[in-house]
Amino acid sequence: MNISTGLFEHMVLQRGAGNLSDSPVTGSCQTAGEVWVTVTGAAGQPPVWAEPRHVGQAAKGKFTVRLAGVPAGGPYTVTLEIRPAQGRPSERLTVRDLLVGDVWLLAGQSNMQGCGLLQQPLPAAPQVRAFYMTDRWAVAAEPVHNLWAAVDPVHVAINGGVPHAKPAADWGTGPAVSFGQEMWRRRGVPQGLIACAHGGTSMEQWDPARRDEGGDSLYGALVRRLRKNGGRVAGLLWYQGCSDTNPPRLVALYTARMKTLIAAVRRDCHAPTLPVVLAQIGRVVGQDWTLATGWNAIQEQQRQLQQQVRHCAVVPVIDQALDDAIHIGEAEQHRLGQRFAQAMEALAGAPDAGPLPIAYAGCRLRRWRTTAVLEVRFKNVAGALRAGGRPSGFSVTMPGLNSNLVFDTRIHGDRVELRLTQAPLASAGACLQYGQGTDPYCNITDELDRSLPVFGPVATGKPRAMSPPLTRWRVSPLLPSAGRLEGLACPGPKVATEARAFQNEYCSRHEELATAGASDPLIVFAGAYECAEAMAPVLIFGYDGPVKVWVDGRELYADPKGSNPIMPAEDTLAIPGGVGRHELVIAMGANHGQAWGIFAQFERTDLPPNLLSQPGQFSRLLPTWLG
Repeated sequence: MNISTGLFEHMVLQRGAGNLSDSPVTGSCQTAGEVWVTVTGAAGQPPVWAEPRHVGQAAKGKFTVRLAGVPAGGPYTVTLEIRPAQGRPSERLTVRDLLVGDVWLLAGQSNMQGCGLLQQPLPAAPQVRAFYMTDRWAVAAEPVHNLWAAVDPVHVAINGGVPHAKPAADWGTGPAVSFGQEMWRRRGVPQGLIACAHGGTSMEQWDPARRDEGGDSLYGALVRRLRKNGGRVAGLLWYQGCSDTNPPRLVALYTARMKTLIAAVRRDCHAPTLPVVLAQIGRVVGQDWTLATGWNAIQEQQRQLQQQVRHCAVVPVIDQALDDAIHIGEAEQHRLGQRFAQAMEALAGAPDAGPLPIAYAGCRLRRWRTTAVLEVRFKNVAGALRAGGRPSGFSVTMPGLNSNLVFDTRIHGDRVELRLTQAPLASAGACLQYGQGTDPYCNITDELDRSLPVFGPVATGKPRAMSPPLTRWRVSPLLPSAGRLEGLACPGPKVATEARAFQNEYCSRHEELATAGASDPLIVFAGAYECAEAMAPVLIFGYDGPVKVWVDGRELYADPKGSNPIMPAEDTLAIPGGVGRHELVIAMGANHGQAWGIFAQFERTDLPPNLLSQPGQFSRLLPTWLG
């Protein structure tokens, strides 16, 4: 007798309902007849089954049996016997050291394969086994992915037709052993790991359409190894994506390809709800900065995948240290294995698992004293968020500004407060990110040592119909002081003005005002806007000196206590929106030389939601600034 699939020495057999085995076993033989099985436990233990059981038939040189009812645990010794017709000899085969528990597929590229240093390997646990790439089961020890001895031809083909060289003895740590040992600790049943990953591989190389190529394709090799071990597993662990970050055409295909892969694995495992846990790709150092867009795009697609695919979770690794420019280090791989295990248990709804991976839950802009604060909320936080040292990793940016607006990050339970140098303008494309770029420093975790996910860019607010900042004005020279402007009437045409285009959204006249000294002069900004239709516009503006605002000669606003710092959205003022031209005048005191200038832009508040959902499409519906 020779076994082809489903039963090998030292293997872990996937358990089924009731914590009992229920697995097909196939092979070849020379005898026809009934197949009987005997299962015994360790030496000195009573038989698992008191009597042999009839489990299948043998005919035409093949046998098929179903090994059902063996309890989770082991090790067991299994003896198969073909009992032919009377008078003919029987055939026997004994398989020793069999375990029953949970089996996992491990696939992807190098960080799943394991490229961390191997200096302090985890002590072996006899109840955690690996199906190595030699098609042999043994106690799991790094490196689990022994590509240099792989039996599937695809691994040589990917390496340019050259067999892989055996690596140095201090190389090869991945998350596999740590994951298996943590699952053994949590579940108390043996764990099996089927190694299928190959470094540097892309989603195209993992195409499930190549399944029937068997060992000549990556997906075909995975399915071959799956079927060889009975065709049933408890779940899939996946770490891949780096090879799909460039060029842009690959980035655009990533989500669809991942959905196809997950659906194919579930089909081939005959498990429509098979749990899948994937790692969100981490950092890469020394790459061209142009890679960042695609890198962050893959991370964002991975983050959102768990919202689009049921029974799927994504584990962040952005906080983990590296052993080279891209590969997670040994100690970090041990942490990753534990994160994989925790997420898998959370998907399974285990009572003590803790929540699913941390997820971004939204943000809102508010003010703390004179500072703009973006409050970022998270869900699935275990306990409270924390950081080793100054919390880091967030960025808030706006097009045209090269700097990060975040100057301070503070943690409050499951929320993070970002204090900003200025209020981000959603209308100007302001975006929030965590882990921006290819090599960010991110150090925020929760009390289960789980990192915040890389996310973004996401808008910092709901869509609003807002104009660009108003930067073209008619400005006056320095005028005599009007104090706090309480008694100032609207400056008329007698005040000379000249056209000026300011370089950015802050219309600053600080250099002039700073030289004014004790004279405390007055300055005027004037302009006109036109409404093509009746509307309800508002003026959003900021300032840092005493101020008054008139439209069409009518005073609409006054703040005699205006002072530093300037806040772009300090005030919102409803202004006339009748069809036609309107004159806007803003007078500001020099604040004894401390004032800089103003910020102003329009917003329209009466547009329906369907128009607001199309940013950039409603500019013609806003007031037209004539300057």
